[in-house]
Amino acid sequence: MSKEYNLPESITLLQDVNTKKALGIIIGVSVAALLFLVWLIYFKAPAVSEIEWVKNLSVLNATFNSLSTMFLILGFLEIKKRNYVKHMNFMISAFITSSLFLVSYVVYHHFVGDTPFEGEGFIRPIYFFILISHIVLSAFVVPLVLTSFYFAFSGKFETHRKVSKWTFPIWLYVSVTGVLVFILLKSFG
Repeated sequence: MSKEYNLPESITLLQDVNTKKALGIIIGVSVAALLFLVWLIYFKAPAVSEIEWVKNLSVLNATFNSLSTMFLILGFLEIKKRNYVKHMNFMISAFITSSLFLVSYVVYHHFVGDTPFEGEGFIRPIYFFILISHIVLSAFVVPLVLTSFYFAFSGKFETHRKVSKWTFPIWLYVSVTGVLVFILLKSFG
């Protein structure tokens, strides 16, 4: 057990992994994921498909984002109480729901492509502000989340805390604005 934090030994399963190598892999995976998503959304034509359920994945995506938001907030509340095990469980749950969101998002955009916003008037600049800030910050979420998890699972809790002070608000903003984008698209699309 990690005595200071009362955590099981398995939490430090990445303890022997070189930090420089781990961060290099995290950056590489993050850049590859970002380039893939840009290609998928902006350059690849939608697949020709008559699969009806694919159109409903946007609802599932919003649900996964909502769950991620809930788990992030619960994880934050638990770390404030110094309940490290519950914090870890909620953050792993947020990671899982965010990962499921990403898979569903890729499938949706593979088949459906980009969804145009048809709202007009005052809502249009509000929507695009939310969308653009969501997109820009989402590019930072993957490397920040993976880095936070690396430092936690390597037992480097002080560094984990420092990285997570940036990770948490950005991850939370991206999760919340993902739901807002969905709501605005459904309301004005």
